[in-house]
Amino acid sequence: MHSSILIIGAGFGGLWSALSAVRLLDQHQRLDITVTVLAPQAELHVRPRFYEHDIAPTVAPLAELFEIVGINFVQGCATAIDADARRVSYLDAGGREQHLGYDRLILASGSQVARPAVVAGINQHTFDVDSYASARRLGAHLQALREQPDTPQRNTVVVVGGGFTGIETATEMPGRLRAVLGEDADVRVVIIDRGQTIGGAMGQAIGEIVAQASDEVGLTWRLGASVQAVDAQGVTLAGGERIEAGTVIWAVGVKASPLTEQVQGERDPSGRLHVDNTLKVQGQAAIFATGDTAFAASDELGNHALMTCQHAIALGRSAGNNAAADLLGVAATPYRQVKYVTCLDLGAWGAVYTEGWDRQVLLTGQEGKALKTQINTQWIYPPAAHRANALAAADPLIPVVA
Repeated sequence: MHSSILIIGAGFGGLWSALSAVRLLDQHQRLDITVTVLAPQAELHVRPRFYEHDIAPTVAPLAELFEIVGINFVQGCATAIDADARRVSYLDAGGREQHLGYDRLILASGSQVARPAVVAGINQHTFDVDSYASARRLGAHLQALREQPDTPQRNTVVVVGGGFTGIETATEMPGRLRAVLGEDADVRVVIIDRGQTIGGAMGQAIGEIVAQASDEVGLTWRLGASVQAVDAQGVTLAGGERIEAGTVIWAVGVKASPLTEQVQGERDPSGRLHVDNTLKVQGQAAIFATGDTAFAASDELGNHALMTCQHAIALGRSAGNNAAADLLGVAATPYRQVKYVTCLDLGAWGAVYTEGWDRQVLLTGQEGKALKTQINTQWIYPPAAHRANALAAADPLIPVVA
């Protein structure tokens, strides 16, 4: 009897789920179980690089890899999940509603930037680097600045959010602005953050390095502040302070894909579904969650996977393997990701690399930058379209350090 594993999403979690599922099926010589990926494109969009000035290399085609490995690809956007009927509804490339059945479902639909409705003008007047399309929109906007009159407002960029994405985006921004406006342009980049210390959420060691890098690349931090409203001329802070800016970038946080709301189960504050150690959604018989849709324990010490590609790759390898194991009736491989690293890009200053949940600093400056470049351009990209090598790379026991 034919069975199917359906994966929603072709991001890091979805790609590695598909490869890992095929790997285990291949080992058991099972040709009666198909693996299907449902996504808008057969492409991996390398989201961690969307803050960079050139995002052309951030789209990695997957069609050849899928064909060689034996993964069925269906182009479409999932709209609904019926757990009782084990069916997913989606809109195909022509906008028509279609349906796919499944025996096991892996939800790998990722996350999206969180845009609180209480902030007036947030949707109309802010940019983000959350998707390829939005990163391109920001890039086009920055290029168009050269056509505007030279004013302090035009030359000012406000980045809202001083976390990982906000810092990487902001430290890159002075160089991006000068590339457009000229090396002598008087540019200003301001980070607005609710925290009381620079990079406080990452710990004191990283925070001190971020502060040093911020000074050298020319960033201004506005700490203990939040945005009340955004308009075409800038931002208004909760206390009434006004910052005139021609560009406002929202980088406060992300929330799990709205598709998680289609699955009954407990969620964390970011909307991620609680899963067991095989990544099966708690209370569901046939649905697994992975990547940014899964709230998963990464070790026995109380740490949980973060919404990063580092965790999504390993989560995907585990989810695909375990969904296939569930169908085959063989032992699952519990998800565990003990090693945790941070590599934070700090623009022209370099980067900082740490290991461990306590973030012990190992590399800084240009040494850190060299490693960050290697991670961004090599380690997190899909494997080459070689069947044996691609499947070997999907082993859930391989450690991920990117």
